[in-house]
Amino acid sequence: MMAASAALALALGLLLPSAGVRGAGPPPIQDGEFTFLLPAGRKQCFYQSAPANASLETEYQVIAGAGLDVDFTLESPRGVLLVSESRKADGVHTVEPTEAGDYKLCFDNSFSTISEKLVFFELIFDSLQDDEEVEGWAEVVEPEEMLDVKMEDIKESIETMRTRLERSIQMLTLLRALEARDRNLQEGNLERVTFWSAVNVAVLLLVAVLQVCTLKRFFQDKRPVPT
Repeated sequence: MMAASAALALALGLLLPSAGVRGAGPPPIQDGEFTFLLPAGRKQCFYQSAPANASLETEYQVIAGAGLDVDFTLESPRGVLLVSESRKADGVHTVEPTEAGDYKLCFDNSFSTISEKLVFFELIFDSLQDDEEVEGWAEVVEPEEMLDVKMEDIKESIETMRTRLERSIQMLTLLRALEARDRNLQEGNLERVTFWSAVNVAVLLLVAVLQVCTLKRFFQDKRPVPT
């Protein structure tokens, strides 16, 4: 089941895997999510570029794997350890304001020698550059004469709607991760219940056969047959 889940892992091109691929250039600054399989006894790191004076929110969930826990660390572009968590199932962390450069996110499963973990995490940016773009757009399309409805009101309504839609998408993504984790737990419990139920049925049948055989032996006529 874990191998099948790993095959469905989604990468939106937002993140750069650790070490060797950093020279390929920074990814675009945008929100995104990533799901990956973390093998037992391994550590996986990702690098995410961030602009200066923005807000970066990181959310992660351990969807599947024994214990549903993982170690998590977050480092700034200067190598300062911002977050360090040990054996947590989920977490939400915000960095504000951000520094220009690559932030390092690491997930560590070294404490587990057998169980691999399926991990989902999401990065949410709130940059001041968006506000500057909106202002530039308003200067281009602002009418010369103000009618009954002011352009500022329209801008505010559109921006509010866009923000709410983005937050709705982010919440739905997080809820999908929670639902996947709960479904994996239920499927695991179902497998264990089915297995032990089959064992109990087999033991009951074996005991019933032994009882029948024992009773037959008690009632057998052991007198010698006359010749």
